[in-house]
Amino acid sequence: MKTETQNPKPVVGITMGDAAGIGPQIILKALSRSSLYEECRPLVIGSIEILEAVRKLIDSSVDIHPVKEVRDARFNLGCVDCLNLDNIHPDQFKIGEVAPVCGKAAVEYIQEAVRLAMAKEISAVVTCPISKAAINKAGFSYPGHTELLAQLTNTRSAAMMLAADRLRVILVTIHISLKKAIQGLKQEKIVKTIKLAHRSLNSLLKKKQPKLAVAGLNPHAGEGGLFGREEIEIIEPAVAEARSLGIEVSGPYPPDTVFYQAYHGKFDAVIALYHDQGLIPIKLLGFDKGVNVTLGLPIIRTSPDHGTAFDIADTNTANPASLIEAIKLACRMAA
Repeated sequence: MKTETQNPKPVVGITMGDAAGIGPQIILKALSRSSLYEECRPLVIGSIEILEAVRKLIDSSVDIHPVKEVRDARFNLGCVDCLNLDNIHPDQFKIGEVAPVCGKAAVEYIQEAVRLAMAKEISAVVTCPISKAAINKAGFSYPGHTELLAQLTNTRSAAMMLAADRLRVILVTIHISLKKAIQGLKQEKIVKTIKLAHRSLNSLLKKKQPKLAVAGLNPHAGEGGLFGREEIEIIEPAVAEARSLGIEVSGPYPPDTVFYQAYHGKFDAVIALYHDQGLIPIKLLGFDKGVNVTLGLPIIRTSPDHGTAFDIADTNTANPASLIEAIKLACRMAA
């Protein structure tokens, strides 16, 4: 592979995601844009046969170039380089439906991308959407990308950060039920997330002291214990502990106002306590352009902030905007 001194643009590995979803389609649409090739050298990690089938479906004019190793890639606009794992074929599944073979293939793409990133053959990983149902039917017990990536990189503490427009949200808990998220809310977990957010944003934003806000759990952040005592007994002590470490964090703030305040510049990011608390404002602001970043990994990983969209996978209507933003952010982080 060319060295970075010979070509400073980062090599970004893009996993194909679930073959029955919109991943292959948004990849081909995104990689038809010259702007991406100006910022990076994109390499798809997936299946040539699936990409060829989808290319015909959407009547794309791009060529698909199979490669066996990163150094074989051409990185030319109009020619999509694909590290072909040849692990799935179009006649094995139906587009738009959950299939174990798609789940197995999707996990294998991620495994290969992580291997290449850990070996520094690629600069960053961008993952297209997977179906949690498909990977579970294939025999894998991961709730999602984050947990799989943490295991593959031997990472003990990882967190999801979602970014859209001027808002960034980091989640304390991810893919668990709301009941379990509340029952399992611990001071230690909140502090770990605050520390990880501080460290990551310090690097990403080039700010020595990023301003962090912690959302409350209950309406009005508990209203002094009137609507619940989690703020008093768990969240406030976590914020105080993090502040004692020199981190600029405050809260808990009422969840119905803190995201508005962050969007308008009062905070650099919000620590949200559970999945939907953080993702609802992000998706409202930028459903087509939201980006997911996994913090705490020894590699760079971003992804579009949407799912497999099985309902439109057999049409030519998938929007690549979120994937494009994920690739651009991965480029900036790699730089």
